[in-house]
Amino acid sequence: MSGLIDARMAELGITLPEAHPPLAAKIQPWARWGELLFISGAVPKLDGKPQFIGKVGREFGLAEGQAAARLSALNMLAHAKTALGGDLDAIKRILKINGFVNATPDFTEIPQVVNGASELFIDLFGEAGQHARTAVGVAVMPFDVAIEVEGIFVVDPAA
Repeated sequence: MSGLIDARMAELGITLPEAHPPLAAKIQPWARWGELLFISGAVPKLDGKPQFIGKVGREFGLAEGQAAARLSALNMLAHAKTALGGDLDAIKRILKINGFVNATPDFTEIPQVVNGASELFIDLFGEAGQHARTAVGVAVMPFDVAIEVEGIFVVDPAA
């Protein structure tokens, strides 16, 4: 199914990664309740394999952290697309995202790292992509990835 968001991704040269099940946890990648779609924490994966292994502030600088956040957000959208039967236009609002950055204790640009995800949503969804957000630094992440991002979307109830 192709719609406005798919066209916008094509215009920006964005390709979604394939939605893969969680690597270790026995959870669902998404859950839906009415008009709310909850996307489980997504790590930066390509072809089902974790990318950006290491800490922001040691192995990665700010720009690479933002790229990892963007890739995590693309994985979130891949799961949303699956949840919505392929129709990303059914997303009416990105309500909230939470970003967890695997960072060194002295790295303080945590919000700027998570901007890699936030800016992607705004680029794709415009005003509907603006959202509330939490961005925190953590000591360790699953598979030692640089970031994990989760979110809550408002979706068309008919989707």
